[in-house]
Amino acid sequence: MSDTTKVITATEFKTNLGKYIDYVTDDHEVIITKNGNKAVRLTPYITDIERYYAVKEHALDYQYGGKKVSYEEFMEIYEKSELRMEYINGEIVLLASPDSFHQDISGNLYTHIRVYLKDRKCKVYYAPFDVHFHKKEFKTPDVMQPDLLIACDWESTINEKGRYMGTPSLCIEILSKSTRSKDMVDKLNTYMLSGVREFWIVDPGKRSVLVYGFKDFDIDEYTTYKFGETLISYYFEGLAIEVEAIFES
Repeated sequence: MSDTTKVITATEFKTNLGKYIDYVTDDHEVIITKNGNKAVRLTPYITDIERYYAVKEHALDYQYGGKKVSYEEFMEIYEKSELRMEYINGEIVLLASPDSFHQDISGNLYTHIRVYLKDRKCKVYYAPFDVHFHKKEFKTPDVMQPDLLIACDWESTINEKGRYMGTPSLCIEILSKSTRSKDMVDKLNTYMLSGVREFWIVDPGKRSVLVYGFKDFDIDEYTTYKFGETLISYYFEGLAIEVEAIFES
């Protein structure tokens, strides 16, 4: 039972009607029992269009989200779908649309990195952009869409379909409530074991950036950069960005 769900008797509900209407209005729900059996569920009101998208989202989650499939099955599903999805540890992960602040941060980072890469052979790409990560000692790759990445091997790793099949030197993920644990655990592990040299975890809530440097498929060093400080790249010499500039909106 969710922490936001309260189970009460019909008598208690009648006695404290106003109290429980306020409780539900605060984005909770109440289950009312009668003679010991669950009889009625009281939930916050949503419009018809909100209900439509909620039902649609739950249906997609049921159909795809968390489903364990082979790499070949994932690619077949992905080719036929318009959904944004990733494939991590044999499981399909659906990606939600980013909010406006997320996009501000992504744009700021892209602008700074592109200026830095001028006249260099590396390129910066931003999501949605599929990357197949081949982890050391794993047969099946993970397929992810880093929020941003720097690819220095793009000239030799673009296949006949125009898809990038190399390994980025730097990957950047911008945290959200739905991706926090995945970005900080699963993606960290995948990037480290795939030969990525550097990984930035951008935290919009704390206005900070955690920079990991990888060497020999292990963490070599990590540093947290906060407001008022200047982020220094672990792998790219001369790449430095003021943290405050990252979070401008």
